[in-house]
Amino acid sequence: MGQKEISNEMGTLTINQDVIATHAGMAALDCFGIVGMAMMNMKDGIVHLLKKESAGKGVHIILNDDRLYIEMHIIVAYGVSIPAVTKNLIQAVTYKVEHFTGCKVDRVVVCVDNVRVID
Repeated sequence: MGQKEISNEMGTLTINQDVIATHAGMAALDCFGIVGMAMMNMKDGIVHLLKKESAGKGVHIILNDDRLYIEMHIIVAYGVSIPAVTKNLIQAVTYKVEHFTGCKVDRVVVCVDNVRVID
């Protein structure tokens, strides 16, 4: 993964893409209807629910100039409207990541990898 550099008269700030991915994953977990971030095990093909501290592993970031492309793998709660949840997710993640990094988010792609019943 690469990194984002922001320079001004006071110096240079470098943000690793893993940090951006973690921030996006944490923003997603704040959204209604999201059970958690997902990661597929390539060995057995099973989707795993990631713990909160590993939320960034369910996010893939591509940084091109000052523009971000974000792909998110999520698990949603059973019974929620997937279009409504993903619309809210895209708006929240776009706002929080743009505010956090100063980069324009070009696209957020949401992959619903699983549905879970929550208590």
